[in-house]
Amino acid sequence: VEFDSFGRPEDRQMFFTSRIIFPSGNYVPTVHRTQQSYRACNDLVACFTERASVERQYAQQLSQWSSKWKAIVDSRPLYGSLMTAWQSFFTSTERLSALHLSISQSLVAEEGVRVKTWQRETFPKKLFCGFRESYDNNASFSRVQKPWNKKLTKLEKARATYHKCCQKEQSAMDKEKQANDAENWSPEKKQKVTEARELATDAKEKARERYEKLLEDVTSYTPRYMEEMEVIFEQSQEEERKRISFLKQAFLSIHRHLDVTNNDSVKEVYNELHQTLMAINEEEDLKWWKNNHGPGMLTNWPKIQEWVPPVKKLKRKKREQKGKEGRPVMIGGVKVRALYDYTGEEGDELSFKAGEEFLKVEEEDDQGWCRGVLSGGKEGFYPANYVELVQ
Repeated sequence: VEFDSFGRPEDRQMFFTSRIIFPSGNYVPTVHRTQQSYRACNDLVACFTERASVERQYAQQLSQWSSKWKAIVDSRPLYGSLMTAWQSFFTSTERLSALHLSISQSLVAEEGVRVKTWQRETFPKKLFCGFRESYDNNASFSRVQKPWNKKLTKLEKARATYHKCCQKEQSAMDKEKQANDAENWSPEKKQKVTEARELATDAKEKARERYEKLLEDVTSYTPRYMEEMEVIFEQSQEEERKRISFLKQAFLSIHRHLDVTNNDSVKEVYNELHQTLMAINEEEDLKWWKNNHGPGMLTNWPKIQEWVPPVKKLKRKKREQKGKEGRPVMIGGVKVRALYDYTGEEGDELSFKAGEEFLKVEEEDDQGWCRGVLSGGKEGFYPANYVELVQ
């Protein structure tokens, strides 16, 4: 489950990555790891039961077995050094031409039974709910995330309300400017427009105060939320540590059955295989999982996202007509300062950064655009509400 970010990443606002344990629902891979480990045991038993048949048919069967299971294991849930160790069995098999016939009985009668017995004891099930460990972990994660999700929902509503108030204030300001510029409006009518703008400004400030208060609440709650989530996560890690340890011993035991030949080349193959199995590292495997599915991943926490006024699109036909009409140009121009960043979408539009100063050489038209000249000499259009006059 992905958690939608509040606004654009470049804005000053909360923005989450989708692969992290803290956003809503992203603990699911950790919960499913129990079921995946159970399937890994089935795969392990099936894998080496078939390997026993392959042993009886020597080199040809070994090659077929290795090709088939290498592809299957690549898609299975194991990871890290444990995955590397399992794959090393197939690599060694491809180098062998024959194995002792007694390997077949040993793999099935001893190792298969041992893994199945351990599997039944390690993965108790809960009636109608799958594995007990998966159910408990899912319930714990959900319980911790419930108050966190409520806070995020309130924060998102406050953000939407604040932005809506910003938009209303901008509309009121535009109308007030129009009223002040109109000579045929009565003072009473202009006063009403001004009062409407003041009400919009007051509503915006109140909405921002609530937005900031909720953001502060989320920020102060974050340490507790992280701590509770990590406690549950580490419990899951401990169970996985036990499973990795058992499977490591199972692999070593299987290796002991296989390495029974006196052939020097075969000894060399199994010596290399043994080194790979001994390289299984629980800490490194758990660290990899933590960095890819746990609190070790990077995340970005909430911050304020400033509102940026919308830009009215300058219609192409009117733009071309405007150029042909030859509107009067201000002599010397008027210096203005950019309030926001803007990137021109057309070749005849200017691009600038907030705080940059340049000249306004033509008054605003009926579409809300002006013509200006940057300090580098480039001339073009820009949205009038993205700048202010320099006093």
